[in-house]
Order: sequence, then C-alpha cells, then structure tokens
Amino acid sequence: MPSGTTRRQTLAALAALTAATAVGTAGCVGQSGSSAGPAAPARPTKPGAAEPFTSASGDKDTLLLQILAHPDDDLYFMNPDAEHVLRSGVPVVSVYVTAGEARGINYVAGRPVPAPDKADYSAARHQGLRQAYAQMLGLNQFADWKRSVLRLPGGATAETNVLANGARSVRLIFLNIAMLSEGGVRIPALWDTPGAVMRTLQATGSPVAHPSSYVHQTLVDVLAEIMHRYRPTLIHTLDPDPDFQVHDALHPRDNDQPGCSDHRDHTPVALFTWKAITQWVADSTRRDKQAPRFATTAFRGYYNQRWPHNLPPAVLADKARLIKSYGGSPTWKCGNNAGCGDYSQGGQRPLKNRKGWIRSTHYRYPGALPAPTTDREGRLVAYGVLSTQAVRWRETSAGSGRFGAPQGLGGGPLAPALSAVRDAEGRQLLLALRFAALGGQGSTGLREIVALEQRSPDGPFRTWTSLGTPDSDPERGRRTGCPVAVAAPDGRIHLFVRTSDKGLATRVRDTAGRWGPWQRLGGGEIQDGLTAALDGEGRVHVVAAGRDTVHHWGQQRVDGPVTLLPPTGLPRPGDQPGAAVAPDGSLSLVYRTPAATVPGVHKLGDMAGAGAGLTVRHFEGYGPVAVHTVAKPGGGRKARTTVLLGRDLDGKVQIQYGTGSRGRPLRAPGRLIPVGTPALLTEGRKEVAVVGIAPDAAPWIWRPRPTSRA
Repeated sequence: MPSGTTRRQTLAALAALTAATAVGTAGCVGQSGSSAGPAAPARPTKPGAAEPFTSASGDKDTLLLQILAHPDDDLYFMNPDAEHVLRSGVPVVSVYVTAGEARGINYVAGRPVPAPDKADYSAARHQGLRQAYAQMLGLNQFADWKRSVLRLPGGATAETNVLANGARSVRLIFLNIAMLSEGGVRIPALWDTPGAVMRTLQATGSPVAHPSSYVHQTLVDVLAEIMHRYRPTLIHTLDPDPDFQVHDALHPRDNDQPGCSDHRDHTPVALFTWKAITQWVADSTRRDKQAPRFATTAFRGYYNQRWPHNLPPAVLADKARLIKSYGGSPTWKCGNNAGCGDYSQGGQRPLKNRKGWIRSTHYRYPGALPAPTTDREGRLVAYGVLSTQAVRWRETSAGSGRFGAPQGLGGGPLAPALSAVRDAEGRQLLLALRFAALGGQGSTGLREIVALEQRSPDGPFRTWTSLGTPDSDPERGRRTGCPVAVAAPDGRIHLFVRTSDKGLATRVRDTAGRWGPWQRLGGGEIQDGLTAALDGEGRVHVVAAGRDTVHHWGQQRVDGPVTLLPPTGLPRPGDQPGAAVAPDGSLSLVYRTPAATVPGVHKLGDMAGAGAGLTVRHFEGYGPVAVHTVAKPGGGRKARTTVLLGRDLDGKVQIQYGTGSRGRPLRAPGRLIPVGTPALLTEGRKEVAVVGIAPDAAPWIWRPRPTSRA
C-alpha cells in the first residue's frame, strides 16, 4: 500500500503556504525593505492514492477565467489562446484588477493632448474591451452588454458586463483599483507592504455607486471568491516571476519595472492570483470534501519585446484585429460618452510600435502538457498538474483512447508544467517547479525544483523531495525555469533548468539514486523551453532557443559530462526547437524562424549547411514543433521518417508524417482543443499518440492513422 496523503495533510500544506505568503517580494515588484529572513519552504507531502476532484462533464461546466492587471493585457499577452478557447464554445470570465487610468490621457496621435480625466479614460478602456470581445463572439462590436454590480468580500463592489451569442458568452469584471491610489500607493505596495490600502476609481458611467477599499487580504479574498463563484476549469494568469532585465541604451527600460522585463503591475497581480488559487483550493477542499478541477496557464508580458517574435502574419493579423477594435477611434459612434476605446492602441499603432508586444505569445512555463508514457500493460499514462497538484491519468485499457479518473500525487502548489522520465530500473521519476512560498507583505518568495519517484516500476511513489534551485538567493531562484530531464543509457538521469541569468544548469542523479550538486554549464542567453534528447549513440544533448541562434550542450562520449558545445550557426529561432534522431544517428532540429509560418529542418552540428535547412512546406502554423522518428509507413524494415506535431494557424492540433514535399498534415478532430502545447509519444515502430489537456481540465488522446506520404 502506498503511504498516501490525507485530506488533512493536503489542507495543512496549503495552510502552511498561505501562512508563509501572508507577509512582498523583493526585487522587481519593489523592495519591501523588510528584515524578514528567507521563508522556509513548506515540506511537500506524500502522494495520495486517490485525491478526489470535482468532475467536469460537458461544455456547460467548462469555463476560462482570466485575471489581468489592466484592460488589454489579455488581448496583448493571452491571445490567440483566449480567442481559440472562446471560439470553441467555452464561456470566458475576465477580471481586470486595476482601473487602467494611468495619467488619464486618452491620446490620439496627431491631435492636441487632451486634459487628463482618469474616470473617462478608465471608462473608455472598458468600452474598448467590450468592442473587442463582441468581435470575438462574432457580434457587432457595438453590441449592447448587460451591466450590473457585483458584490464581493470585504464590502467591495465591482462592475460586471455580460454578453452572449448563442452558447458562447463573456463576462468582464472591473475591480477598478486605482493604479495610483491615495498617498501614492500602487499595486506593488499592496502586495509588498504591510498595512498598505488602496481605493477604487469610479469609471464614468459605471453602475458602481461608491468606491471600495482594498488591503492585501481583501484582494486575495475577492479573487478567491470569484474563482469559487464561477468555478473555472482553466485559469489564465500573468507572469509571477518575470526575467531580470538590464536596462541600458541597447535595452531601454520603456514601460518595464526597474530591473525586470515586465510592467510593475503585472507581477503583483500574478502573485495575488496564485495566492488566491491556493486559498481557493484549500477552502474548496475543506468545504466540498474534494478539490476543484482546473488547469492553469501563465503568460509572459513585456518579455515579448526582448526576444525574437514568434507569431506568423496570419495569427498576428487576427490578434491585431481585436486590439484595433479595443483601441477604437474618437470618430466612432459607440454610445459611450467617455470614449470609444484606448485611442493610443487604435489603427495600426500596435503593429508599428517598436516594442512589438503584439507580435509574440509566450508561456511562462513552457513544455508539453501533459507528460505521457506507457505502463507495462501497454496502457498510456499521462502526468500533469490539476489544481496545482501533480496527478496521474491511466488509459482504461491499452488502446481504448480514454483516460480514467486522475490519481492525486500531491507536491503542490506546482507550476503547470512537469517532466516525466523512467530510470534504468523502469521506475517513473517526476520533476516539477514548486511555489514553495509566494511571499507578500514583507516575506520572501521561494521557488524550488521538486522530485517524486516510484519505489518500483508501476508501483507506489515515495515522498516528494526538494532539489532546490541553482541560485542560493531566493529572489534569483524565483526565475528558475521549468525542469527537463532525460535518462541516459548508463543509468544516470540528467536534469536541466534555465537559470535566473538565462543560462543552463544541471543536476545529475547517479545509478544509486543520489543527486549531485547544481552545476552551471555556461553559454549565451536562452529562452525557457528546453529540449533534451539522446542521439543515435545514446549521448545526451540539450538545445534551446537563443536570441540569434540555437544553443547546444551535449556529451562528447556516452558516459561523459554534458558541456557547452561550439556555436551551431543555425538560423535564428522563434520558438523552442524539437529534436529527432536522423538516419546517421545525429540530431535533426525542427523549428520556425521568427514570424515564419512553416518550420525548417536543420541538422545539428552541420555548420556547412546550417543556414539552408529543409523547409516543411505544408506544415503551416505557429508555436513549438514536437518531433519523433518512427518507421516509415509503407517503407522497408530500416526506412525511417520524422513525425511532426504542432498547431495550425487556427490553433488546432495537426500532425505530419515526413518532411518531404509530398507530406501533408493531418488535423485532429475539432473537439480536441489543446491547452498549451500537446505532447507526442511513439507507440511501437510506426504509431504515435498525441496527448493534450482540454479547457475542461480533462486529458485527451488522439492516435492518428499513419500515412505513406513523406
């Protein structure tokens, strides 16, 4: 019998996290000046045998909740994902924490600067959102919304706007906390500084009659209550731990907060959201005797300005169409006397802006969702994160295409990405990034890499253990990336993470199960979203997208250390590269260059041909491409081909056998909507399985039929 987590242990762990986060994080959000020492990480509990989750059955129970700092954060940073979810029939609730009033100037290029009016400008931005979401719903952008008042904990009130088109619906909730409250208090202080108080701004024409006051816990309670009221199965958040960023002549600060690549409001709002999530899970588990069932996705913000752009023209045009509607124009007849949008974002201005925020969509926690493998009976097994806890799904029987109920494995609160790998004995090992302490009100925020391993193949699991981070400083440790692991033929397991200085670090688990120390591997700056793979000789390789090329680390011999290898000279990547074994045993990389519609195939280590890879002409889409090498359908015993997995231009899942001119993509059934990036798993010599997470927080399986085109 496994030593399982009781519900009491789960609640105790969540309560410990809430207590540890009750008192700002230093650094990018704002130095609190507190003398409080580092918070001790909450100890992960043992995995549970069957932690219950509320069921999500049918579209009526499925809902996307987005929590934003400002009106337009969703349009700039969470689209096209949000639009694709809404288009699939999933209701959307978007919460805007601040009033977005800034200096109160709704500026139109080429016109005189108007007098400041914060109430009008806030209302104009609200109108812009109504215009954009009406378009997303397929309605006239000036459609009439139902506007009312929402009563919330702590005596707070908020404006809520609702619009529907058939089964599709959108609810906008405006908390309208003033960006600059009385006494110069801003959202970072509400997160960081004990005793900070903020007031709401009454937007012109709002049905909310009186302002509200917020202290730190009020905002946590309000967000947790909204989660309880609307029961989301998918939550979109901003980035709680943005990259450090040197601001100089080459990289001007622009709208960033000091020292980081994001707005000073984005970070604390993301942290408040994650804190509210932990409170909601604890309260729901206590009240309902079962945890709510939801998945999460966090999105980068001003990070988009600092790295190569990754959206091709067709996807960018859809995104720009909605922001143009949000930006509006003073010439429009929208029926809102305060203004018809955020005029500085109207027309072609977002596309012409040198900051380029519109031109990318990046996940804070990239990686395939969920992480699939198979058991000894041939059933597909998938590991993922539900309700911030690790879970395991098993196929009901080999080849059935259906997963059973999730088995809770605890370990949370976890970021929504993990890595799964089997050791030489066949035991499963999970690695995840954990919010050990969220910080707030003067305490220190902590992140850590945690590991969970089986006692025996397909057997019970041991307890979660902490592997720490490559940085001893907790503020730098918050920037640790998602873990990626690979099992080497010699029995060792290599763990890799992106570091706070945008480099690569590793820990290696030996054949006795002991982890070595963290080691930094050098190299230039890379994006998170690592790809680790074995070549044909069993040597470990890691590749990552840099600013100008793909960076490469690897073993020179099978049992040797992983070291930085010479520059690849490969074309500039727009997204994480996929890797597959080529016929000669080397690795082929598949990725799109910035803003490209189709990916290219490049042989790793072939400097002579680095700039002229094969283009996969018909695999149009965007985002990362996963690849595997399998037996070629209709070919001889030794014939091999590459299988590609990715998203098409509409965000749907597609797969293709072969990279030649005759290859054509196969598209998944329309009901298989992916959250984040789906995973690709080989089954047998010729078959593959695609596994993803749907907006209802349930996993799905697609086994495409191989084609002979290659």
